[in-house]
Amino acid sequence: MRAFPPRLPEQPIFYPVTTEDYAVKIARDWNVRASGAGFVTQFDVLKTYLDQHEVQVAGGKTHQEYWIPAEEVNAFNDAIVGKIEVVREFR
Repeated sequence: MRAFPPRLPEQPIFYPVTTEDYAVKIARDWNVRASGAGFVTQFDVLKTYLDQHEVQVAGGKTHQEYWIPAEEVNAFNDAIVGKIEVVREFR
C-alpha cells in the first residue's frame, strides 16, 4: 500500500501515532471492538512534513499522535517514503 484513503465526512482528522505499542492498543482494544478488525501499519514520513505539525498527547504521555486535518491527507501521503506495511492484525 502506498497511500491512505481519504477520510470519511465524520472523520475530520487523521491520527497517525508515534509508537507501535500505542498503535497495537488502538487496533486490538478499540478497533476490533468497534469494527471487528484492527491493523497496525508501519511507514516512514519525511521529517520536513512532520515538522509542520506538533505531536499531540492523547490521554497519557505514551499516547502520542499527529493530528493531520482530513484535507491534508493527500499531502501526508505525498510525504510517505516507501510503502505502508501492515505489521500486525487483530480480529
